[in-house]
Amino acid sequence: MIYALDSNIISYYLKEDKFIVQKYNEERDRGNYFVIPPYVYFEIKRGLEAINATRKLEKFEYLCSEFKMGIIDIGVLNVAVNIYVDLRKQGRIIEDADILIAAYCIINDYTLVTNNTSHFERVQNLKYINWK
Repeated sequence: MIYALDSNIISYYLKEDKFIVQKYNEERDRGNYFVIPPYVYFEIKRGLEAINATRKLEKFEYLCSEFKMGIIDIGVLNVAVNIYVDLRKQGRIIEDADILIAAYCIINDYTLVTNNTSHFERVQNLKYINWK
């Protein structure tokens, strides 16, 4: 299985949350793979750079070197547009960042690991799991 990690899960990992670190290690040892969606990379790195969190930034960069890094291409953007239109029709819109993360996971058939299920449960065809 390939898991895409949401920003909140990476934040927990960087804060050395015991449950998240243990869950990550278990899944890795089972042979599962991890990716960081492009927008998640942006969210985490900008936050760490903004507060000059050098230790966490080094840990994040190491984590990134272990994972596949994705790209946002026209396919992802078109899926994101469809998600936005669907959610808008329902009156249940979520942030653009979450839409882009969901689209990236859907088009690549990744399972999103998040603690933000209240937003992502609104997105059709998105596989997600909460490790928290």
